[in-house]
Amino acid sequence: MPLREHLLELRRRVVLATVGLVIGAVVGWFLYDPVLDALQEPILSLDREGPTSLNFPGVATSFDVKIKVSLFLGVILSSPWWILQLWLFITPGLTRKERRSAVAFLAASVPLFLAGAYLAWLVLPNAVRLLTEFTPDQAANLIDAQLYLSFVMRIILAFGIAFLLPVVMVGVNLAGLVRGSTWLNGWRWAVVLVMTFSAFATPTPDVVTMFAVSLPMLALYFVAVGLCLLHDRRDDARRAELLADVDGTAVTTSDDR
Repeated sequence: MPLREHLLELRRRVVLATVGLVIGAVVGWFLYDPVLDALQEPILSLDREGPTSLNFPGVATSFDVKIKVSLFLGVILSSPWWILQLWLFITPGLTRKERRSAVAFLAASVPLFLAGAYLAWLVLPNAVRLLTEFTPDQAANLIDAQLYLSFVMRIILAFGIAFLLPVVMVGVNLAGLVRGSTWLNGWRWAVVLVMTFSAFATPTPDVVTMFAVSLPMLALYFVAVGLCLLHDRRDDARRAELLADVDGTAVTTSDDR
C-alpha cells in the first residue's frame, strides 16, 4: 500500500476511533458520580490520624474534573471500538482465512485491556497509602483533585495498554512486519522493560507486588511469541509448497519442450 493510502487509512481509523471515544464520553458523563466515588475510595479509606480528602481549589476545577473523568470513561467504554480500529489499521492486507483467525485475537484484546485496568485498580490502594504516609503527623493532606485523578487514570490506562501489547505483537506478525524469532530474540529486553514498568507502576516496598504485576505481563509476552512462531512456521511451510509447485511446473514445461 502506498504511503498516501496508509496516511488516509490512518486518518480514517483515527476519526472513527475518536467518534467512538466521544460517544463513550457522553455515556461516561452520566456515570460520573458513582465512578468518582470509586476513584477517590483509596483516599477516603486511608486509616490516618490527620484528615485526607480531595481538594477542588478552583471555581471551574470540579467541571474540569468531570470532563477528564468522562473522557477516561469514554476510553474504557469504547475500548472494543478503538481496539478494532487499531487492529484493522495494523492488519489491512490479511487473507480471508487470516482475518477469520484474527477474530480470536481481537476478541482477546478487550478482556486483556480490562484485565490490565483491573490489575491497576488492585494495586492502586497500596500505592496511594505508601505515597501519603510521608505526610507529617497532625497535618492535613488536602490532595489536589485534578492531580490525584490524573495519576489514577494514567496508571489504569497504562496497565490496560500494557496488556494490549501482546495483541499488537501478533498483529504486526500476521501483517508480515516482524517475525516471531525477532520477538523471541528480544526477550531479555522485554523482561527488563516489564520489570522496570512494574517497579515504577507499583511504588510499594514489597517485591511480591512487583512480581504479581510483572509475571502476567511476561506470560502474555511469551504466549504472543509462541503464536507468532507458530504462524511463521505455517507461513514458511506454505511458501515452500508454493515454490515446490512452481519448480515442478517449470520442470514439467521444460521436459515437454
